Amino acid sequence: MKRFFKPIEKECSAKKPALSPSKKDGETTETSSEENSKKDPLKFVTWNANSLLLRVKNNWPEFSNFITTFDPDVIALQEVRMPAAGSKDAPKNHQELKDDTKASREEKLILMRALSSPPFKNYQIWWSLADSKYAGTALLVKKCFQPKKVSFSLEKTALKYEPDGRVILAEFETFYLLNTYAPNNGWKEEENSFQRRRKWDKRIQEFVLQCSGKPLIWCGDLNVSHEEIDVSHPEFFAAAKLNGYVPPNKEDWGQPGFTIAERKRFGAILKEYLIFLCFYELAVMKP
Repeated sequence: MKRFFKPIEKECSAKKPALSPSKKDGETTETSSEENSKKDPLKFVTWNANSLLLRVKNNWPEFSNFITTFDPDVIALQEVRMPAAGSKDAPKNHQELKDDTKASREEKLILMRALSSPPFKNYQIWWSLADSKYAGTALLVKKCFQPKKVSFSLEKTALKYEPDGRVILAEFETFYLLNTYAPNNGWKEEENSFQRRRKWDKRIQEFVLQCSGKPLIWCGDLNVSHEEIDVSHPEFFAAAKLNGYVPPNKEDWGQPGFTIAERKRFGAILKEYLIFLCFYELAVMKP
């Protein structure tokens, strides 16, 4: 297949600098680090890794090749499934990987070796981790792009973390970047299911209103299929049940991620604010 476009080299690319037409032959010029720091990322990748350690062990060459070829400025990861630092029954450091046992030290070493090798060594990484091997997010930003601020909650507070490490928020000069791993709606009216998702959607709606001063780039696994075109068999997913259970509210019927209630709330969130990019990932649902 022919290529009908020519990639544009970015100033902070690891590739060799281009010759400047204003310089004499043999002279080269590079954009200074000060100039680079004033520019914001333009190219983004988001991926629900479903255990980053497992991907390092099984899929890392393919992912590394993709990142080398695509050369993104930002890599947003969800469901990294690495526990936060801190011993049992002690306060956790949700921005550091657990390494207080032999097994956790070995796992951390495997992961950090992978992230310290090309092309990932060109990125600075932030973690937001759960207490156990569950959920968690990570954000990799090229070192030539420095966020003004990075926080880990929808309250934009650096010292506060969302439960299960579900949020990383980076503020740049011209926009906010929100990386989220949204909780699954579930099938039943339970504390960890419908109610949890309702509370999350309400807080997200409040958050986007607070960000009205800048554009918002929202990426991650949002765990919702907004329109019928987003699934292969909408009628099937709308009527889906788990073990014959039927929720009392008709708007909660169906496949989690495709219930009427979730789709309405997600639509309301999008209408509240101009969200420039929105990536969401769901497991492929087939009848």
